[in-house]
Amino acid sequence: MTSGDADINRLYAAVEEAAALLGVACSRDAMWPALTAFQDLLADGSVVFNMVTSGGHIGDLSFDFTVPTAAGDPYTRALTHGLVDDTDHPIRTLFADIQDRFPTQSYGVDHRITGGFSKAYVFFPLSDLQDPARLAEQLPSIPSGLLEHLRTFTAHGLDNKVSAIAIDYTRRTWNLYFNGLSPEHVERESALSLIREFGLPEPSEQLLTFIETSSALYPTFGWDSAKVERLSFSTRTTDPRALPARIEPKLGEFAANAPYTYDGDRVLVYAGALSASEEYYKLATYHQLASTAHDRIRSAS
Repeated sequence: MTSGDADINRLYAAVEEAAALLGVACSRDAMWPALTAFQDLLADGSVVFNMVTSGGHIGDLSFDFTVPTAAGDPYTRALTHGLVDDTDHPIRTLFADIQDRFPTQSYGVDHRITGGFSKAYVFFPLSDLQDPARLAEQLPSIPSGLLEHLRTFTAHGLDNKVSAIAIDYTRRTWNLYFNGLSPEHVERESALSLIREFGLPEPSEQLLTFIETSSALYPTFGWDSAKVERLSFSTRTTDPRALPARIEPKLGEFAANAPYTYDGDRVLVYAGALSASEEYYKLATYHQLASTAHDRIRSAS
């Protein structure tokens, strides 16, 4: 193993430990190909465990990590190592279009513990956040439905606040991440107005209360429709007892016990999600923390 390679035995042990905390099945056969495919990149990036829970039921658990831009498109590497099958769907060209036209700071991978490689992220420099209108204008492969929401984004002060784009190859969906929101962006009436304009139902009082503490939001879009499938709000903290943990205790248990490798408290990102049919909560807990990640995971004030 070279000095730049991650100790994937240690990483896999952490994956097993995280999965055991949640009672989620974890297969070495399923995880090992991904760990070896990205081994040379995992030592220096951030590694995150993501869990979803609703009504006490645990959904997905995923192993996420960042990679440097010099490594290229994560999907291409996944394809080379047999982690995915190639597709002629137009979603395949979006990552390359972003690479060619916009400055990027790093990339990311979402690998579901039981479902394999699913998602790639493009992170823009926090000093150069992007405007949805510019994305719509300059990315030929981005779905045209984005244009239908530009007026809404501008009206809610979300222009020049896009910090990342996520591309979910499995579900054929994509996300815009809006970062650095002020309290005015997420105060109750403003949040309700945005939710209504996206055609989503009014959230519960619990979710509304959480939204008021958030500092980022991200809508999820399908590929062939302009409809917003889901809207999520998130907040960064080191407190495992933050509001979602009081709603979904399993989140708090995982936040307090998930394995991590750096000094100090665990860095956590709680999120609340709203769709046409349900609302639920998510938790990202940082297992490994790259130095370049500190600005992106500032604690909420």
